[in-house]
Amino acid sequence: MNSSNAEALPPWKRSWFYCAPGEVPTLVWIVMIHLLSVVGLCLLPLPPAWALWVAFALYCLGALGTTVAYHRVLAHHTATMKPWIERPLVFFGIFNGSGDPLTWAANHRHHHAHSDGPLDVSSPRHGGFWWAHLRWLWQAQQASTERYTPDLIREGHAVWRKFQVAIVVLSLGFGAVFLLFMPWQAALAAWLWVGPVRLVLALHAQCSVNSLCHLGPLTKDHGSGKNVWWMTPFHVGQGENWHANHHSDPNDPRLGRKWWQIDFGWWCLAGLHAIGAARVTMLARERVRRD
Repeated sequence: MNSSNAEALPPWKRSWFYCAPGEVPTLVWIVMIHLLSVVGLCLLPLPPAWALWVAFALYCLGALGTTVAYHRVLAHHTATMKPWIERPLVFFGIFNGSGDPLTWAANHRHHHAHSDGPLDVSSPRHGGFWWAHLRWLWQAQQASTERYTPDLIREGHAVWRKFQVAIVVLSLGFGAVFLLFMPWQAALAAWLWVGPVRLVLALHAQCSVNSLCHLGPLTKDHGSGKNVWWMTPFHVGQGENWHANHHSDPNDPRLGRKWWQIDFGWWCLAGLHAIGAARVTMLARERVRRD
């Protein structure tokens, strides 16, 4: 199928190998981290315990960066943060493979504007599970930042695009420093877990929100959004798996609304608010008081 015929099809009916304009690097990145992870896990031993803890800490920081800075602060403006908190969180979000925050927020606002409809390019209702989980990342046209995030452009968040490639290269390769003070096999095993394996796990944790968390029946309150309790450990309690809650009221900074729905993202915002490093919006504060 030639490219003109492919572009005439709905995006989810294109070949897996079709790339939207400018998205070839995205496909190369996804394939590369998966190949490195599979080959490394087959050939290398487990790393030292400290390397697993480093990988886990970076995974958690990146998850907080995505759920707090990208999602609740930038995409929905349910809170604001001091720059000395927001910028490190954005950095770790990029470091975890979330992409630049401007594009992420534009795609997310587009998703809410067209949720569960044919224009929702990450919907499993139209493209199926794998489309929603991965394929749309390199096959769908990214949402226009000029249309969906002009406020973030005015606030200067486009600057992160200049650093995105450098940050993800650092994220993948910084573990090479282990070769300076460890036997090569142990150093490669440590690099594998703090680099490719961590990035693959972070990718699928984020992608599961578009796929698994949108497999619920359509309702008036929250569309196809679904709360998936068993994903809490995979999401390290960040709260994104309470997705029916989020779609029922995107302006609420809390994703976990029951006492048993773990939501470290909200707890982080509440803690930062308490020390004056963040401010939850007035609307959200009033809702918290009512509840």
